[in-house]
Amino acid sequence: MAAPLDGIRVLEVANWLAVPAATALMADLGAEVIKVEPPGTGDVYRYFALKSMGYDFEFPTNYAFQLDNRGKQSIAVGLDRPGGPELVREIAATCDIFVTNLVQERRVKYGLTAEEIRRVAPKSVYVSFSGYGTRGPDAGRSGFDFAAFWAASGIMGLLAEPDAPPPLCRGGQGDHSTSLNILAATLAALRMRDLTGEGQHVETTLQASGMWTIAGDYAAALASRKDAPRTSRHSPTNPIWNSYLCADGQWILLVMPVPFPLYWGRFCDMVGRADWAEQYTDLAALRADTAPLAAAIDEIIITHERPYWMAKMDEFGLIWAPVARISEVVNSAQVREMGWITSLEHPEFGEFETLDTPFKLYGSDAGARGHAPDVGEHTFEILAKLGIGEERLGELAANGVIG
Repeated sequence: MAAPLDGIRVLEVANWLAVPAATALMADLGAEVIKVEPPGTGDVYRYFALKSMGYDFEFPTNYAFQLDNRGKQSIAVGLDRPGGPELVREIAATCDIFVTNLVQERRVKYGLTAEEIRRVAPKSVYVSFSGYGTRGPDAGRSGFDFAAFWAASGIMGLLAEPDAPPPLCRGGQGDHSTSLNILAATLAALRMRDLTGEGQHVETTLQASGMWTIAGDYAAALASRKDAPRTSRHSPTNPIWNSYLCADGQWILLVMPVPFPLYWGRFCDMVGRADWAEQYTDLAALRADTAPLAAAIDEIIITHERPYWMAKMDEFGLIWAPVARISEVVNSAQVREMGWITSLEHPEFGEFETLDTPFKLYGSDAGARGHAPDVGEHTFEILAKLGIGEERLGELAANGVIG
């Protein structure tokens, strides 16, 4: 069975997360992805300690790196060594897509700008990614997803209770969201290249991706020129669009943003408060008493454990979700049946589970294909395919250009 990106070659000159996650998805779709890493050390994300995300136990390998670099080939090239940038451009000349998160200053220094790559690969798709973009006062500023995606986009300032400090995101949360934007834009540019025969240039940022995730708030803010309000679960705009604590210490989320005509009456019947359905007949009436209603619902939900309410809400046809722990999700029959988790084999650490591609393409060969490579694992193999002979390979290695 064919894969959507069969025959497409991608060159990745990047580190950390958003770009590697995007190119991992390209590999899932069948592309040949070549990852350029510094000799010896490789991508710094290889050494990112999962303990910094709160895990208090040891892992035999960095499974986060495995996730975002699976199915790729690694070539170790020193961009700071004479001949290193030239070698990367030689490889780029054979590729359909060149994707990088190098800051603009380094792209210029190493001759890896869109203009330079298009000079050797005029029909290629050049993808540039950064925290804030290549123009404007913040163009040179570095930005992890905590900074550019989470804080500078406005998401962080909207969350938490009004009198509580804003929460941090989880590691990679913005990067993985952004990786889908990188993938979508790259595929669109590839299609445009095929239609016109001309190379394309794609750019996106962490900040833009963060803004897009709360686009509804931006639409309202642009129309009103006012900040979006921070809301509290103690006085929600709608008491059945809110989270509640169950008797077992687990939370359940009610998600009925339009309570009338269906859901409010059903909810009142479920909790034995038919009088509420008679008293509150529209959203304006609900909002007038939202705080006392939320407090009363708190007192009702806390009387039973979450499985009880899950069954009752399904019985009454309500919309809800458990505020799930990851350990619950990975063991979920729904997740397993849909195939969102798959297994890969690592030659040293054996079989391990990981997330599969977050979409399904029925009728094509798409999905996680293999473990992440070691640093420079494919260096000589890739260069030999370019027709570089043993003598030059030896010189490149002796001069520290490749490893």
